Parts: sequence; C-alpha cells; structure tokens
Amino acid sequence: MSPHAARPAAAPSPGTGFRVYRPALPEVCPRDPARMALAADAGGRCEIFTWHAATGTARQVTDSPDGTLHCALDADARVWWFAEDRRGAGRWYFQDFDGGPRLPGLTGLPPGLPYGLAVSHAGTVAIGLGDGHGMTVHLGMPGGPARAVHTVDGHALLAGISPSGGLLALSGAAGSDRAVTLLTCSGALLDQLSGRTGRLWALGFAPSPAGTELLLVQEADGHYRLATWRPGAGLRAQDWCRFDTEITARWYPEGRRVLVRQDRHGRSTLAAADLDRRTLTPVPSPPGTLLDAAPHPGDDVHYLWTDAATPPQMRSTAGTRLPALATLPARVPGRHRELWTPGPDGPVHTLLSEPDSAPGRRPPLVFLVHGGPADHDRDAYDPEVHSLVASGFAVARVNYRGSTGYGPRWRTAFGAGVGLTQVADLVAVRTDLLRRGLAREDAIGLWGTSWGGYLALLALGTRPDLWQAGVAVKPVADCVAAHRAGTPALRALDERLFGGTPDDVPERYARSSPLHYAAQVRAPLLVIAATLDAKCPPGQVRGYLTALREAGVPHESLWLETGHDGYSGAHHVAVLRRAMGFLDQHLRRAPAAPRTPRSAADGVFGGTGPSGAPECTTHVP
Repeated sequence: MSPHAARPAAAPSPGTGFRVYRPALPEVCPRDPARMALAADAGGRCEIFTWHAATGTARQVTDSPDGTLHCALDADARVWWFAEDRRGAGRWYFQDFDGGPRLPGLTGLPPGLPYGLAVSHAGTVAIGLGDGHGMTVHLGMPGGPARAVHTVDGHALLAGISPSGGLLALSGAAGSDRAVTLLTCSGALLDQLSGRTGRLWALGFAPSPAGTELLLVQEADGHYRLATWRPGAGLRAQDWCRFDTEITARWYPEGRRVLVRQDRHGRSTLAAADLDRRTLTPVPSPPGTLLDAAPHPGDDVHYLWTDAATPPQMRSTAGTRLPALATLPARVPGRHRELWTPGPDGPVHTLLSEPDSAPGRRPPLVFLVHGGPADHDRDAYDPEVHSLVASGFAVARVNYRGSTGYGPRWRTAFGAGVGLTQVADLVAVRTDLLRRGLAREDAIGLWGTSWGGYLALLALGTRPDLWQAGVAVKPVADCVAAHRAGTPALRALDERLFGGTPDDVPERYARSSPLHYAAQVRAPLLVIAATLDAKCPPGQVRGYLTALREAGVPHESLWLETGHDGYSGAHHVAVLRRAMGFLDQHLRRAPAAPRTPRSAADGVFGGTGPSGAPECTTHVP
C-alpha cells in the first residue's frame, strides 16, 4: 500500500445527498477474471464490494462506520480488505468471494499501518505492518498464525511475493542506498539493489507459477527504464526500453511481456513491452489521462480513462463488462487549454480552465495547487475545477518544478529552495496570465491540499502582495514540527529534499517553512485541518494558527475529525462548501452563490453536508 493513498470520491445519492467511491480499477481474480472486487459507495462512505462481470451482480462485503478503502482479490477468489480506524491503523481480513465468515488475514498481529499485502499462488500471505517507526513483514497461511520474518527501521513497503511463495521484495525509502531488498521467506537476505545513482523501485514478480523474475523501474542518465532481477543473475537493465518521463508497469498474465504506462506532460500512453523480442508496441487509448491500467488474460487491458471534460470511465480493450462509475447529467462546463511559461529550468506547464462567459470578460482566477510534490496535474476531470468553473472562476493548475511527468531533471529542480522554487513558478505563471490578459490582478486566489496547502501558505507569506485569498487544506505549516511528528515515509522525503534533518540543516527548514512568514500574510486565509492527520499533523497547524493570532493576521479555520485521507463524503462536502464560499466571498466584488455539479466521478459535489458540524473558528483582530 502506498503511503499516499488515493482519496475517495463523492457524488449525490438518493437519500443521503451524496455517494462516494474510489476512482480506481477493480481487483481481478487471476484464475477467474470475471470475479472482481472494488471500493464503492455504501450510504455516503467507501466500502468493499464484489462484482461478477458475467452476471453484472454486486455484493457488499464490508460495513464500517468510517468506511473501507483498501482491498485485494487473490487467486483463490478470497476478498481481502484492511479494516482501519480514523488514524489509519488496523488489520487485514478476508472472506470468500461468495460470502461466508470474516477471518483475520493472520492471527496474533496487533493493529498497524498498511505497508503491503501479497498472496502467493501457493496460498502464502505476506503482510507488511508499520508502527510509526518501521515496518515488519509477517508470513503465514490465510487465517493462520503470523510469523515475523523481517523488520526494517524507517520507511519501507512490501512490494511482492513470488508465485511459489519463496521470495519477498521490499522497496525502501526514496533515495535510499538499499532501494530494493530481496529475501527468502525465512527472512534470509538474497540481494540488496542500490538506488545510489537514481531511484529504483520494485513492481512485482512475474506471475508464472515458477516465476522468480522481479520487475523494476530504474532512473538513470535522465531517463526511466525497465529492469529485471533473477536469483543468481542480479539486476539487468532493459536499456532498449527507455522513457524520458515517469513510467509504471505490470506483468501480463502470460509470457515475458509487460504493460507500460507513461505519464508525460499531463497525459498518458500505454505500450506492451516484449522482454524476449525487445519490442515496444503501442496499446491504443484515447487522448487524455489513464489513471490506472492492468493487463488480463486474452490480451485484455482494463484502463481508467478521463480528460478535463470527461469524468473517469472504466474501459476494456476486449469489451469486458466492468462496473459503471458515476457520470454527469450534462457536459462539464468551461473551456480547457494549456499554456507554457518560460522558466529558468525550462517552460512551466499550466492547465487552464475558463468559464463559459462572454469573450473579453476576465473572471476571478484560482490557482488550484497540487500536492506531492512527486505528483502532477493532468488532462483529467477534477471536481474542484468543475465546481469552480461552474461558479464563474477560472482555474490554473500548474505543474511546477518538482512535479512528475516532465523527467528527472524537472522533478529534482529545487534550486531556490524547497517550496520557494515552486512558489517562484506559481508567481511566474501569474505574471504570464496577467500579461496575456487572462486574469485580473485584484482577483487571484490560491487553493491547495497537503503539500499543495503548504505551497499556498508559503506563497501567501513570501509574496503577500500578489494574492487576494488563500485556502490551505491539511497543510504542512511548520516544516520542523511536521518532520518530527510525521510518518517515516514523510520524514525520509523531507531529509531527501532538504539534505538532512532539522538538526542537520536548521536554516533550510526555517527558510522554507510557512511558520517563518506567518506574520507577513495579508490576504484572507482559510486553514482546514484534521485532528487525526498523521501526514500533516494537527500540532504543527495549531502552532501556525497561534502565530497568525499573535501577529494579528485575520484568518479562519475549520477542524475535521478525520485523518489525512478521510473516506467520508460528509467531510469532503464540508471542505468543498467552506472553501468555495470563502473564495467566492473574497474574490468577487458582487458575491454570488457557488454552484456545484449534481454528481461527479472524483472528489465531492452536491450533497447535504455533514450531520454534525465541524469545529469552525474565525479570527479577526
């Protein structure tokens, strides 16, 4: 499981006012591809369902007060799910596809953080559980006692188990010298693959019954390439299969073929790589973004496609029946285009969405800042963009330096300092949009979540004269406090970006911390935070709010009783409504009620709001 799990989505539903689900492909049973499992709506929260493609029938598997998001489906058609509390800690359980008792994945395990699940064709289950300091891999037969085989200090993920159950692969922290570790299932070390010259991560063992070949992606010489590993043969780079921007890949069920998905300049493509013939064959897909893609028997490829004007759609190259996603009753409003702004490390790419207004009118503009930083905005449907554009705002989504999809050099370009480099790109795009006559200097706001919320706060503090409003959702507000209270994965990320810990390079952390500039904020500011957030901990947000109060800076705050990745549509609706109303109030001279779509395929729209109002405060000196 990734430490940066995709957030669930929400759309209206009769009776509750909204429905939620995760826009991701269903898990498919390797031995019976008609059997699938996925997270979908159950009364305003995500729960796990089975889906049978041959009959089109579904069955709800889980029923949790706070929802369930993570699931898997093994070769024996057992449905697995992670039952967690609001802090993200929990246990794995499973149930037969057609029902029956709920059983623990392995017995004798305490609650922990989900750092990986893998089930071999032979039936052995491997579970990676974190405790906030490290990760331990446990093995056993489903429902049987757990046996701890390996512990890693710091951040690591269980990347896979070989089909026979004899080998394990672990991926370490980004930038680690031991990027991938190979073990036997007794815990004996087989190999450690170095990431010293560039990132290296494991993508799973070949699915053939006797398969021991591991698939990897390796960053080297300004490119990304496929690589493989076998016991005794070591790492072998597939130099013929190179790409200039980020890729991910999955084994086909038969043969030594791999489906490669490339993200490039905000869009995606697919190709089939034959490792024996050393050929790369495009797999046709529509222009836009592929949020996920997976190969299945008979050369069938399932993919999740979207573009800026189309909510995500599940498609199959072989015509396999897939679960339907929520759609919209009318077209997505607005005009969508892209712009490139000159910059010191190359042009900065911006996706611009404008309302269907009369030509020549310049609407208020919102910079919707993506998180990460190792992520990017895509030519993809975004419900926040939809809601803003439908309410008469223009929206700029900037793939600043540090974003993925533009190559290794772009991703590591932090020359002006962490955060400060990205703010410089936001400022450059703002200047360009004004020069082109696409924005009004007196009506420009910022809205970001997680690392995007961090950049919004940093931009408001370091360039206070440029913005008229800001919204920061679950942000990093104090880089030092966030590092000390954060997860192992995010501490490792901080140390890679800053070049050390806060004790090693205190001046770098201070210079890049929004807390350092809190007294300089001038624009109206809304901070939304979560009391159970482990990634952007609540203490460091409270410290920032205290600094604003002591400096007499007007601001508002909203607290949610959830973690960083909440599964409740009510919380998402609360954030959307509050942020939209705040931006509408401060960026318009003649306020108008914000509009939201009637349904959506990612994010939150419509709905009745939470049953219990979150804690809300306004501070005006």
